[in-house]
Amino acid sequence: SKMTVKAVKMPCTSANVYTKVPDGGWGWTVAFAFFVVEALTYGIIKSFGVFFNDLMESFDETNSRISWIISICVFVQTFTAPLSTVLSNRFGHRLVVMAGGLLVSAGMVIASFARSVVDMYVTIGIVSGLGYCLSFLPTVTILSLYFDKRRSLVTAVASTGECFAVFSFAPAITALKEQIGWRYSMLSVGVLQLGITACGSLLRPIVIREQEVKAQPPEEPTETKYMLENEQTCTSIESIDSGVDITTSPSNVPGKTKAEPKSEEPKHHGQNPVENNSTPPEPKSKLLDFSVMRDYSFICYAFFGLFATLGFFAPSLYIIPLSRSLGIGKDHSAYILSAMAIAEVFGRIFAGWVLNKKPIRKIYIELICVILLSVALVAFPFASGFWGLMICSVYFGFMLGTVAGTHIPLLAEDDVVGIEKMSSAAGVYVFIQSLAGLAGPPLAGVLVDTTKNYSSAFYSCAAGMVLGAVFLALVRPCKTGLCHHQQRQQQQVEESTAGPPPELPDDFIDMDIGKAENSGKGSDSV
Repeated sequence: SKMTVKAVKMPCTSANVYTKVPDGGWGWTVAFAFFVVEALTYGIIKSFGVFFNDLMESFDETNSRISWIISICVFVQTFTAPLSTVLSNRFGHRLVVMAGGLLVSAGMVIASFARSVVDMYVTIGIVSGLGYCLSFLPTVTILSLYFDKRRSLVTAVASTGECFAVFSFAPAITALKEQIGWRYSMLSVGVLQLGITACGSLLRPIVIREQEVKAQPPEEPTETKYMLENEQTCTSIESIDSGVDITTSPSNVPGKTKAEPKSEEPKHHGQNPVENNSTPPEPKSKLLDFSVMRDYSFICYAFFGLFATLGFFAPSLYIIPLSRSLGIGKDHSAYILSAMAIAEVFGRIFAGWVLNKKPIRKIYIELICVILLSVALVAFPFASGFWGLMICSVYFGFMLGTVAGTHIPLLAEDDVVGIEKMSSAAGVYVFIQSLAGLAGPPLAGVLVDTTKNYSSAFYSCAAGMVLGAVFLALVRPCKTGLCHHQQRQQQQVEESTAGPPPELPDDFIDMDIGKAENSGKGSDSV
């Protein structure tokens, strides 16, 4: 029968069942949902700076205390990643993302009525932070399941929703504040984030099931046919009814235990044989598989994420203070940040296009991008003037897009953990990243306060990125070394359990001819 990609068509609320990874189909709808979720999660987080001055004036707080709102939010988002994995494996991606959208919206709406910065810590930091985790991670995980050959390109393009949000939300919210104030503007943002729930409803579960093949009558082995021909030959020589000896039947020939008498199976004349559809029950999948922590390649990749995260935040946080320290005005500083966001869009698309090429070792392409990103961080302190910072920002934004849009989907590659363990690995990976996300900004702030120079923040982030590149370079050697070790162990087990080769029986023709001669002599003597 002809192989079809989509085996079963089901309603919108049911799972999509495919005979192989579709690389399209409903996956395009999931990709659009991920684009919107990316914009309403990370896009809002990165655009939250437009509320900083208003919150400082309303609550009479310092910049550092207000900045802890986003720090707590990002920490909760990444720290609770394993919880997101457990809930997704238990209740499905759709329900988890829809619940996450409700939490994100509720936290932002309630925050618009906050009376102190502590209220913001709870509403946006904890409630919305948990909602961001439940919304983002399951969406990117299920998107990886819908694509195989185009996974890198589709994920990279869909992740540009964050960049477009940063480019558009900041001026839009600023203009809205001038009309209705920051509280109603925040309330409007919270209502807008209900769109995450709508996107979650589009995440149909996907099931990859091999196409069922109808059972056919088993074909007789070649050796059995050969035995029957021997028996017919012996019968023609003897010309008597007892020519077929029972010793030549498949069940009595030594060493031929695979062939079994047909009389044991029920016969169905004029009917198709009954198919045996009973299959052994599948083992229950673990809600969170920590076996990835025994994989040396994943451990190295997790350390790469830990140290590389230190270099993700510095330019977006310190590019404007750095430009102001060089005598650049507010408007021109904002242009630098916008140019960085636009360059990140092109970087994500370019990385997806390159990684979509076959054949290519994607882990090495990622390593090259991380090294170039480290160079960009080192270049910032040497920039002077508006155009110097503009060039560095565009270069950094482009290289940041190549890494930020691909480092999580690369977990699905065989060089790391593979698509089977993608869900659990993503939860553990993002959880490890949370440590750097919480410690990175305060560490850079301490260095800036100590040295009175913003360049120290960029140097510290560059050092973290270089360490990340070292661990990323070890991922592939650890994977190949582990595979070779497992193959050697398997060979040793097979050699130890394998017994001596089975003895082959005498030739069937000799056996039958010998019996024919003996019976012939007996008849002559009679």
